[in-house]
Amino acid sequence: MCRIKTDYINRELSWIKFNERVLEEAEKNSNPIMERLKFLSITSSNEDEFFMVRVAGIEQQSRCNIDKKDVSGYTPDELMNEISYQIKSFSRRQEKCFVNIMNKLNDKKYSICKIDDLNKNQKRYINNFYETEIHPVLTPIALDSMRRFPHIEGRFLYVIVRIFENNENRFAVVKIPKNVPRIVEVPSNKKHKFVMLEDIIIYKLCRLFEIHKIRNCGIFRITRNADIEIDDDADDLLSEVKKTIKKRKKGRVIRIEHDDIIDEISRKFLCQCFKVKKGNVYEKKIIDYTFLLRLIRMCNDKSMFFDDDLKTKIAYDFTASKDIFEAIKERDRLVYHPYDSFDYVIDFLNQAAEDKNVLSIKQSLYRVSNNSPVIETLIKAAKNGKPVTVLVELKARFDEDKNVAWAEKLETAGCNVIYGIPGLKTHCKILSVVRCEDDTVRTYVHMSTGNYNDMTAKGYTDIGFFTCKKEFGDDAAVLFNMLTGYIVRPAYKKIVVAPYELRSFLEERIEKEIEYSKRGLPCGIFMKVNSLTDTEIISYLYKASQCGVPIRLLVRGVCCLIPGRKNLSDKIIVYSIVGRFLEHSRIFRFENGGDEEIWVGSADIMPRNLNRRVELVFPIEDIRLKNRIDDFISIMASDNTNKRILNSDGDYIICKRKENEVKINSQMLLLEYAKNDNIREGIIL
Repeated sequence: MCRIKTDYINRELSWIKFNERVLEEAEKNSNPIMERLKFLSITSSNEDEFFMVRVAGIEQQSRCNIDKKDVSGYTPDELMNEISYQIKSFSRRQEKCFVNIMNKLNDKKYSICKIDDLNKNQKRYINNFYETEIHPVLTPIALDSMRRFPHIEGRFLYVIVRIFENNENRFAVVKIPKNVPRIVEVPSNKKHKFVMLEDIIIYKLCRLFEIHKIRNCGIFRITRNADIEIDDDADDLLSEVKKTIKKRKKGRVIRIEHDDIIDEISRKFLCQCFKVKKGNVYEKKIIDYTFLLRLIRMCNDKSMFFDDDLKTKIAYDFTASKDIFEAIKERDRLVYHPYDSFDYVIDFLNQAAEDKNVLSIKQSLYRVSNNSPVIETLIKAAKNGKPVTVLVELKARFDEDKNVAWAEKLETAGCNVIYGIPGLKTHCKILSVVRCEDDTVRTYVHMSTGNYNDMTAKGYTDIGFFTCKKEFGDDAAVLFNMLTGYIVRPAYKKIVVAPYELRSFLEERIEKEIEYSKRGLPCGIFMKVNSLTDTEIISYLYKASQCGVPIRLLVRGVCCLIPGRKNLSDKIIVYSIVGRFLEHSRIFRFENGGDEEIWVGSADIMPRNLNRRVELVFPIEDIRLKNRIDDFISIMASDNTNKRILNSDGDYIICKRKENEVKINSQMLLLEYAKNDNIREGIIL
């Protein structure tokens, strides 16, 4: 139960509810085993980021003795206590889920074993593996007054060792190496057996502490505050970002995790060393489930995965087109990833890089993959003599070092690289290609709800839009001029841009729906976003509900709005879909008195998106594309498999099918439509 004190759900507690929905996918027996492991791994990485950013900020307020209540009615101390209680309960669910999955994996001849369960030959293998692969890279470090306390890295596993010598406790740590796989496969007939790396190291600790008697040992891990602000007013932003990345590695410790064999003496010692309160110490049987990704990669049994049905290289709106420019010139085009291939975005950029008639290419980049074809194509375009301008957002959290490297590589290749506007993150997704055609200059524009990342496009649902209409081309030119030059408040013909216009745009659209309701005209609001936390927009939605406007909100993650409250939000329905793909697209639909408007873009409804980021929202005007998005919305609304409904108590209820009701999994249904031309023709359009 999410304890609600005011008219707003607490953001952090709502996030925990989101991670619980991800865990439910790991708990589902109907999901393939390896996919369940993937979801369990995701809950662990989600939790790490939650502590590094969100909890770190609250913990800092608590340390400063701030006792002011937030909009949800919690003081920092109250919230820290509630987070601690809920995360510890969540950890128990993770452990239970892990055991359940491993029991089922054992039936499939995959198992993670304790060393005591191995036979003599397998133990001999472990001994040899330790001597050749592990022992040479281990360094025991004594912790005492004679030595400087070592730097303990965040999110790395360590062994803490307690030795009793000369009537006193002495301690040492051993860092578990990252360059050795955390699960080690041992030889086994007709079965895949694995042993945890930390178990091997503890098993062989006597090799590191030969003359000392070990009284206790165990595994621990710390989490550091990573929410460190970047001074983007610095003279050299690139150098400033590099410095900030180093600072993050030394952030204050805000969480200790340890296994269940560490004793009380060692636990207290760790708390003293890192100045961490007892409430921020978490005992776990398994620390950090992300190691499961290696186990997933090592499995070649396709029956334990979702069907490998994403190899399609088509996009519905381009199936009959060979020349992308000609297709876009004919009419606006839309792709819906991962159901439509991301290759068409790459092909669009590739064609621009090779086309002798292309005069310039401009693109914004927020996050890209490790071996990004987008980066390589931009470099190719520059080498082909095209003027290429790339806005690389250096402040994309946890991707700063990667983006610094991309920026330097692009600059070396001859691209004009810029870093955005001081004080703002550039989060919009836009690609502009200016082309000379028959004595006419035409601008082709691609805008999207997701990043130009070919890897996440296989697992995130995102909408991409192609157009060459003059108004959009003019807007793209103005937007890039703002990002690269000194235009402060540009005027746009079609698009809406944060932080200057988007908040007022949403407020005005909601007010219009209120007016239509009062006049008895068709009214209604649908919004699909990742997060809804902005209290000002929430208050407008409450007002619209009180005036009779029906509102449907599909919010994948954090939602601070409380639906279904009498005289406040009884016209509002909130639901979340968590499934095989991460719902990432943002869609805004307004009934508009019977002349519906559909807008798509990069922005969530959060203060940071509306106030501190350059975001882009654009209209879908082509009737075919509007109908297609309407179909997407209807299919997601009809989901009775992965949809959870948020109730007025702040809990998410899994949508239960009625007797004889057909099972509808919206993501799998959309995937079927993408694969089947006949279905696609008959239903999607």
